Amino acid sequence: MKSLIQKGIILSSILLFMACGESTDVVESGTYQGTIKEVEAAKTEIYVSTDDNKTLELYFTENTSLTRNGSEVEFSELKEGQKVEVKVEKKGKRLDPLSVKIME
Repeated sequence: MKSLIQKGIILSSILLFMACGESTDVVESGTYQGTIKEVEAAKTEIYVSTDDNKTLELYFTENTSLTRNGSEVEFSELKEGQKVEVKVEKKGKRLDPLSVKIME
């Protein structure tokens, strides 16, 4: 019989997974190309599906550059389905987007 603590941990894990809504991957620092799966404007966050079938969860910071055709653009320019190139830095289990380039 499982203890109440074990049941609580299992329940917490299930709720955390459900709250995230997405299964995301942590990759090494580098540059990746992919397609925007979701844009969370209120959180300045995007989910990118990479060309090698990984899902990256990226929270923009004040240092993240966002460009299209070499010019800086606003976060509101990002849309689901757009092709992007992202340069990320791995910090523990988190990915910080250094730059996001809209490819189309």
